[in-house]
Amino acid sequence: MKNDPHPKSATSQVVLGLLVIAMGLLFLLDNLGFVDMHRAFSFWPMLFVIVGTVKLCDTRTQGGTLLGGGLVGIGILLMLDRMDIIDFSWRTIWPLVLIGLGGFLVAKAVRSKRAVEHGVAMADGVAVGAGEVVDVTAILGAYERRVTTQDFRGGEITAVMGGCELDMRGASIRGEAVINVFAFWGGVTIKCPPDWDVVLQGTPILGGFEEKTIAPPDSSKRLVIRGYAIMGGVEIRN
Repeated sequence: MKNDPHPKSATSQVVLGLLVIAMGLLFLLDNLGFVDMHRAFSFWPMLFVIVGTVKLCDTRTQGGTLLGGGLVGIGILLMLDRMDIIDFSWRTIWPLVLIGLGGFLVAKAVRSKRAVEHGVAMADGVAVGAGEVVDVTAILGAYERRVTTQDFRGGEITAVMGGCELDMRGASIRGEAVINVFAFWGGVTIKCPPDWDVVLQGTPILGGFEEKTIAPPDSSKRLVIRGYAIMGGVEIRN
């Protein structure tokens, strides 16, 4: 697959860096007596806005866009409620979450059906065979998938308050493949063959990336792992 300089990943890192700087400035102003951070902590729903924004900047799939937009929307609604602009509660959120999850599942099912009918999937605008590109999402649940294609091209894995396990020990790579991961209050486990060279480029935020692989004899097959682990974990092993 073509490996561009991943501008969207760079954009998400810039956005995340600016948000962290803003939080640092707030704590500094609190120490100097200009603001009261005790009141600022009441705006904890900003966490959903931050996480959703990072996801929107880092995703390349429609499912990732829907998830990021949903997290941002929930955060904004809760913020407006905290500011007494609207009356909003968790009792209102849960039905919206169910509606959004149902819409996401329907959209994903339609895309999968079209891919099966045409016998191809799309990766960066290029047609590829089924199984060569993964798009795995687990929300409040667990997802396990085995990939055996001999021309793996990469893909995207998302775990939100759930877990994803991708078993690729029977697969192969022609050159390099990139997987974008996003773990928020969840975990991702990737199993790969011993002849793959794993390169971690992830960003842990109150979470962790862990590699438990054996160094291959050469780097002819490279698997690059990018993305974020926010209060979650990503493990790669063979």
